[in-house]
Amino acid sequence: MAQKRLMQELLPLQKEKWVDVEADESNLFRWKLGLWVVNPDSIWHGAYLKAEMRFPSDYPYAPPAFRFLTKNIIHPNVYSDGNLCISILHKPGDDAQSGELASERWNVLHGVESVLRSVLLLMDDPEINSPANVDAGVLYRDHREQYNRLARELVERTKADVPPGGRMPTSAELAPAPVKPVEDDADFWNMSDDDEDFGGSDSEMEDFDDDDDQEDDDDVDDLKRKTP
Repeated sequence: MAQKRLMQELLPLQKEKWVDVEADESNLFRWKLGLWVVNPDSIWHGAYLKAEMRFPSDYPYAPPAFRFLTKNIIHPNVYSDGNLCISILHKPGDDAQSGELASERWNVLHGVESVLRSVLLLMDDPEINSPANVDAGVLYRDHREQYNRLARELVERTKADVPPGGRMPTSAELAPAPVKPVEDDADFWNMSDDDEDFGGSDSEMEDFDDDDDQEDDDDVDDLKRKTP
């Protein structure tokens, strides 16, 4: 089941512009990734972050592991070895010790794409209350300019890791494809003579008119009898 699920997730991701995915079909439980930081408002904008994901044999009932292969990422939630501390990759269920709710942690409805998007969001909005990298947490909190400078330096270094022929996608390439509007049927309002009858026959309408005429004659006779 795990391999089937992974293949179902792999094929659509390989068509995305903001991520490069390499997976050996003989071993689908380990993927190599390249993530573009495409958010123009991000201090990491333009970075090409290499990473890997490892999947357990009971995926998707258990979460995958994520680790950055790009070295020296100064971020509160990235350990020195590249491992990432993020709620979505923690085992399912509430955790009283960390205070994380089940809704914040892994569940079978998540997938690789939701993990990767969460990683990119975390890069811009780190959790500094319990940082994996205490020094980076202090920099982010108290010395933001220095933190931003280190981030920009990393962005420049990662450009050397872009695969040959690779480039950062443009905003137009990332925009969702426009949905073609449903055209109105002009003939819908142009009813034919047959449509105007709404299924009734001419004979039925004639019978209806005759009944009305008879009722009118009876009313006139009654009025004459009542008139002194």
